[in-house]
Amino acid sequence: MSSQSQGCYLGVLGGMGPMAGAAFALRLAALTPADSDQAHIPTLLRNDPRIPDRSSAHMAGGENPLPHMVEGVRFLEHAGAELIAIPCNTAHLWYEQIAAATRVPVLHIIEAVADDLRRMGLPRGRIGLMGTAATLKLGLYQRHLEARGYECLVPFDDEVERDCMASIRAVKANQLEDAYAPAARCIGSLKARGADAVVLGCTELPLAVPHALRPGLGVPLTDSIDALARAAIARYQAREPEERLAA
Repeated sequence: MSSQSQGCYLGVLGGMGPMAGAAFALRLAALTPADSDQAHIPTLLRNDPRIPDRSSAHMAGGENPLPHMVEGVRFLEHAGAELIAIPCNTAHLWYEQIAAATRVPVLHIIEAVADDLRRMGLPRGRIGLMGTAATLKLGLYQRHLEARGYECLVPFDDEVERDCMASIRAVKANQLEDAYAPAARCIGSLKARGADAVVLGCTELPLAVPHALRPGLGVPLTDSIDALARAAIARYQAREPEERLAA
């Protein structure tokens, strides 16, 4: 590797799904305060859709994705990543095992969302959760947000399948035009139940609910893609000055 390409890279384990990984890279660039190409974050994106489905592994006895995810983060580490982001919420059900498999710090998407709620001026309150059936049923967000003093509202079981999962599947099938209506219906239901904000807690959901349409939904939304991108930017920019010079 040449001296010009050495330094601190952000490694991104994507492909879960592929559009979400690509969208994370786009939003990372869009949210980075930069006035030139060189002021952006050097990034290695491994957008690998071969990783087995995370929800199926937990809910239906599907193939365990952990060995594939571990192989992915080690690939990024060996390629030069000094920080890793995983733009998939359900993958964080295996966060501890993934983080233990690499010497490189791995950002936590749920903690990034909790930080984003505070950035939005919501240090407490009732938070509506949207995500995959596995993420919601296994309490991934609930554990972290309740530890920070939030009250969590989860969609009813029929809403998880009819609204959350239908929207997620539409994005995974590249049918974005079919993804908005079920997601918006779920957001409206959580708002009606008293949510002070709603978490788009699957990285397909931010793609289902375009930024331009969000103000019309009448409730603040925190976007797990954007929250993770902001966490990566903050962590990268907080490095020691000599590290930044080497990058």
